[in-house]
Amino acid sequence: MGHRVAVGALVAAGWLAASLPAMAGENILDLPIGDATRAGREVAVTLDGVLDTRAGELVTPAEFAKRLAKTRVLFVGEEHTTPEFHDVELAAIKALHEAGREVLIGLEMYPYNQQAPLDQWIDDKLTEKGFVDLSGWYVYWSHHWGYYRDIFHYAREQKLRMYGVNLPRAAVNLIREKGFEALDPETRSHLPPKIDLANAEHKRLFRAYFSGDDALHSQMTDAQLDSLHRAQVAWDASMGWNAAQALEKHGGKNAIIVIFIGAGHVAYNLGGVRQLAANYDGEIRSLIPVAVRKAGGAPVGPVRASYADFIWGVPGRDGPGLPVLGVSLAGRIGKEPSKVIQVDKDGSAAQAGVKVGDVIVRLGSTSIGSTTDLQRATGEYAWGDGTALEIRRDGKPVTLDLVFRRPTPK
Repeated sequence: MGHRVAVGALVAAGWLAASLPAMAGENILDLPIGDATRAGREVAVTLDGVLDTRAGELVTPAEFAKRLAKTRVLFVGEEHTTPEFHDVELAAIKALHEAGREVLIGLEMYPYNQQAPLDQWIDDKLTEKGFVDLSGWYVYWSHHWGYYRDIFHYAREQKLRMYGVNLPRAAVNLIREKGFEALDPETRSHLPPKIDLANAEHKRLFRAYFSGDDALHSQMTDAQLDSLHRAQVAWDASMGWNAAQALEKHGGKNAIIVIFIGAGHVAYNLGGVRQLAANYDGEIRSLIPVAVRKAGGAPVGPVRASYADFIWGVPGRDGPGLPVLGVSLAGRIGKEPSKVIQVDKDGSAAQAGVKVGDVIVRLGSTSIGSTTDLQRATGEYAWGDGTALEIRRDGKPVTLDLVFRRPTPK
């Protein structure tokens, strides 16, 4: 690729290993790292089966919940735009709740200081739209509310308390730029006493996510990757620690907190699990769904047994489950935040004629001045919906006919 992308913009947009698909290079699912007793063993993924990788046994969701009887913290790794992963998250909290556990939910998308709207949601004081707006869903998160709707409604129906567990984005950026020492005491209190930046296997995993050649992540220098790794570790450490603190403060003896975060924070127990285990003596376990086939239909192949404590087989999927425009905007990189810097060649925007360098002005009736605006506006549409997309190209206004269509499976 012919240009570099500002690292700060990637952090601001949440572009770290947790949200990235595996790229060319090492197979993320089959690395010989993690727990030494399982790192040398491969396992098969079974559709709708829950594999206990420690015991090497397939279990039902009910048995899965029984095997977590002593667990206090459960990390669940997700692909943010895969509905089947969120189905597993919902099934996991249902199984635990039906087993009689007091279930608390930790959420990656919200920082710890954004708690009031979550409480109001669970207490039936906000409509769905009111919650999305008041909580800043599309400010803090770049993914369609629809992926998480069923989880949030189930939590409200069953009165399962939800907690933001992340650091404020400004703190993560400060850590990336200047290190942990630059944090103020209050923010530092939301990180565990011990933080390990030196684990070689975690660095290998992190770099494996960034191996490849695309406009957003290629050609990063070692210094840039090191700064991003520091930010990734900050997220890993803060989310586990804040979840454990919420559990200790708000949960009873029978409570378990289930943390929904990107799979990159959970894989091989090298991220959040490892950071929390050094500071917390309660039992910690991990669950990651794995699709039984790759995009295009090929079987996923073997998965390393150390990938997670439980692996839940789900159907494969080609492309995102809910509508996306299929562009990346400049954001904080340049003077025009809504300028297009990358177009997915198979996405809806490309089909409508959007090109790199265009400036998005309006989607339907919504003015677009930022990535947040675009995410919020896109969330109003379903696959197959059509609308006008107003852009500015070479300084001139252009109106394109846009239809949200899924990419054709390859």
